Amino acid sequence: MLLGCIGDDFTGSSDLGNTLARAGMRVVQFTGVPDAPALPSVEAGVIALKIRSVPAADAVEQALKALDWLRAQGCRQFFWKYCSTFDSTAEGNIGPVAEALSHALGLDGKPVVFCPAFPGTGRTICMGHLFVGDRLLNESGMEAHPPHAHDRPGFAARLGRAMQHRGWPCDGRHSAEWCGSHLPSTSYRGRRRAPFHYRGRLGRR
Repeated sequence: MLLGCIGDDFTGSSDLGNTLARAGMRVVQFTGVPDAPALPSVEAGVIALKIRSVPAADAVEQALKALDWLRAQGCRQFFWKYCSTFDSTAEGNIGPVAEALSHALGLDGKPVVFCPAFPGTGRTICMGHLFVGDRLLNESGMEAHPPHAHDRPGFAARLGRAMQHRGWPCDGRHSAEWCGSHLPSTSYRGRRRAPFHYRGRLGRR
């Protein structure tokens, strides 16, 4: 297994698995942490958890168990999938889970990219602000859709309150050259890949 994915819900994990499969990867989605190894032919494993609205400590515990299983399958890259409308309170769960996974992977002090976007369903980001179609999230009619309502479109401030480490939004000041120098790429099937974001992002592709 090359890519290990941890999802905060079932439906979004299915979207992720479908996206990876359409891109050519051999994908299996698991409901909860499996109690047996994956087949050797699996290239991407997606573990669908139900941790979006549980207490942050419970979400961290479940995500770390999923990470341990994925690492045991030989995964080299990891991906934290969360809600494309950034459904999170000031206490979590997106930030605390991301920090726990980052620490477990030895990434303390290294960049971790957050990109809560899903262009296929009209969720995009510009200057750190979330859009639904051509409307800011808090003006889209979906601001009350997640359990944790949004009164502002920017996600960096909400994320920052739930994390111990400093973060900042990437915007027009961060060129492709800057991203390339700060976020190293790797290779997949012999092709060099730039840093890859899809909704949530942890590790490298």
